[in-house]
Amino acid sequence: MPALWIFLFFVFFGATLLAVSLGFRVLESQRKRQVTQILKNVAPEKARSESRILIGPDPEEELRRNRLASLGPFRALTARMQTAGLRWSVQGVLLGMLACSIAGALLGARFNLLVYPAWSITALAIVGLFFPLLIIGRKRHKRLAEFEKQFPDALDFISRSVKAGHAFSVSLELLANEANEPLRTEFKKIFHEVNLGSALDAALQSLAQRIPIVDVRFFVSAVLLQRETGGNLAEMLGNLAFVMRERSRIKGHVRSASAHGRITAVILSLMPIALAFGLSVISPDYLPSMVKDPTGKMMLLGSILGQVLGYLCLKKITNIKV
Repeated sequence: MPALWIFLFFVFFGATLLAVSLGFRVLESQRKRQVTQILKNVAPEKARSESRILIGPDPEEELRRNRLASLGPFRALTARMQTAGLRWSVQGVLLGMLACSIAGALLGARFNLLVYPAWSITALAIVGLFFPLLIIGRKRHKRLAEFEKQFPDALDFISRSVKAGHAFSVSLELLANEANEPLRTEFKKIFHEVNLGSALDAALQSLAQRIPIVDVRFFVSAVLLQRETGGNLAEMLGNLAFVMRERSRIKGHVRSASAHGRITAVILSLMPIALAFGLSVISPDYLPSMVKDPTGKMMLLGSILGQVLGYLCLKKITNIKV
């Protein structure tokens, strides 16, 4: 009976998402036409190429895929997908969460990993629900790390370009043409936003919102301060690149020093799982007898909970901010 109620809940949840999606499709149709017309009025001969950089391959297609992105609860999700470089729609992510949750509930009903069937179904359904968000978070972290790795070289490039006599906006264009991903995409967005009439200050602040790392905020603050007070921009960017490289070097030393703790956390987390598999091979009747006993069930649940909490504590201890 609990499994049936959980299944009905997720079916109702999916039907609600589909109804909301269809409703907002009607409300967003007018907005799609307005954005397309604005792009055509600003740069008729370049509207298609500019919109490919700013809002995707086709304005109408992109807005149709992200019709829920303007809602408050989904703005953070849209921002995370944008930072991760993913072109997924909010509706697709929500439907993926629903599908993974149903799959997790079915696996929990089939394998009963947490001793009690209702607990297994609920726990695996929750894990499946958040699995697409974990993928987005992983890709976001990887893309931010790659951007942070390339960013000092980008600042050196801009510094040399300014010293050669190019304007700052021209230096950004040259960098967008020469850089690798993800620098190429982000600086192309800045250049095209400026071409479409946006102020350089607003374009740089938009970059700081899309790439929420400390180095980008330093860069944006330095450029905006130089535009207001004056100064040698090339020298400022060169010094900033040097500071970023030193900070990256210190982070490498910290990761090396904390490697022992991270490996210990992984080993201690995997040892009980390996022990359970070993006992199932050596003594197949040992664990089933614990599952059948009420006290054994509570012991297994307590050990699983303690293992998860221990791993989270060790991960928190070894995650040193620089």
